[in-house]
Amino acid sequence: MLRRGQDRLKKVMPGGVGSGRGIALVVGLLAIIWLASGIYRVEADEQGVVLRFGQWTRTEQPGLRYHLPAPIETVLLPKVTRVNRIEVGYRSAGDGRRGDRDVPDESLMLTGDENIIDIDFTVFWVIKDAGQYLFKIREPEVTVKKAAESAMREVIGRTELQPALTEARQQIETSTRQLLQAMLDDYQSGIEVTQVQLQKADPPAPVIDAFNDVQRARADRERARNEAEAYRNDVIPRARGDAERLIQEASAYREQVVNLAQGDAERFRKVYDAFSQAKEVTAKRMYLETMEEILRGAHKVIIDGNAQGAQGVVPYLPLGQLQPAPAAVPPSPARTGQSASQPGPVMSGQQTR
Repeated sequence: MLRRGQDRLKKVMPGGVGSGRGIALVVGLLAIIWLASGIYRVEADEQGVVLRFGQWTRTEQPGLRYHLPAPIETVLLPKVTRVNRIEVGYRSAGDGRRGDRDVPDESLMLTGDENIIDIDFTVFWVIKDAGQYLFKIREPEVTVKKAAESAMREVIGRTELQPALTEARQQIETSTRQLLQAMLDDYQSGIEVTQVQLQKADPPAPVIDAFNDVQRARADRERARNEAEAYRNDVIPRARGDAERLIQEASAYREQVVNLAQGDAERFRKVYDAFSQAKEVTAKRMYLETMEEILRGAHKVIIDGNAQGAQGVVPYLPLGQLQPAPAAVPPSPARTGQSASQPGPVMSGQQTR
C-alpha cells in the first residue's frame, strides 16, 4: 500500500514535494483547511458575535454560520437564554435563599413621606443583544446592580411608607422593572430585565417595635371605624324607614280627614238643596231621621194622647222576641230596646221621645 501510494504521488508530483507543483499543492490544501476553519455553529441558547480584527461587525442568530478565518474574523458565543440574578440590599447564603447578611448601604431608602424603609430585592435579567452586551457597557453586572438600586430609590421616593409595606408591593416591582429597563435601553446595554422581585420591605430594625405599635393602633382605629360604620348603616336605614312610615301615616290621615270633610260638605249641600226646594218635607224627614238615630237603642213606651179611659197606653207586642235568635249572635241594641219596651202603667199625659 505504501509503495502504491508513493507511485501515485510520483505521478502527481514527478519532481517530489520540493518541486514547484508540490509546493503549490501543499499551499492549496492549507488554504482550503484555513478557509474551512471559518465554519461554525451557533447553538439555540447562544448568539454569535463576529469580530473583524477585534471590532464588532455583526451578530448572528442560531444556526450554521461562516466567518472569515482567523485572524481576520473571530466569533464569540455568549449564552443569551441563561437567567442572571443580582441581589440588592442583601447577600444570600449561596443556596438561593436570603441569608442573615444585610447590606444597609443598599437597602435603606427614603420614602415619599420622608420615612426610612429597609428593602431587599432581586433583579432577574437575560442578554437581549450579545453585541451590545459585550461592547456597549463595561462590567454589565455592576451596571445592572447600580441602575437597579437607582431605579428602586426613585420609585420608593414617590411612594409613601404605608402603601410600600402593604398593598403597593406589586406596583413597586412593576414600576422599578419598567424604569430599570428604560435606563438599560438608554445605555444600549443589550440586557432585558425579566423580573424585579421584592424580598423584604420592613421598617428599619431599631424602630420596628415602635412601628408595630403604630400599626396595631391603626388597626384598632380601623376596626372602631368599621364598627361605627356598621352601626350607622343599621340605625340610619331604620330611622329613615320609621320617618317614611310616619309620613305615609300622616298622609293617609290627611287624605281621610279631607275626604270626610268633603263628604260632609257635599252631603250638607245636598240636604240644603233639598231643603230649599221643600222645606216642610225636608224638616220633617230630618226630624224623623234624628229621632230614629236617638231612639235606636233606647227603651220605648208608646202612648196615645188621644186615647180615652186607658191613660193613653197602647199595648205593644214585641214581635222580635217571639222569634228565637241564634245562640252565637248577641242580641242587637234594637232588640234589647224592644225587650225592655213592655206595656206598663205610666202616668197619663206623659210622652217619651
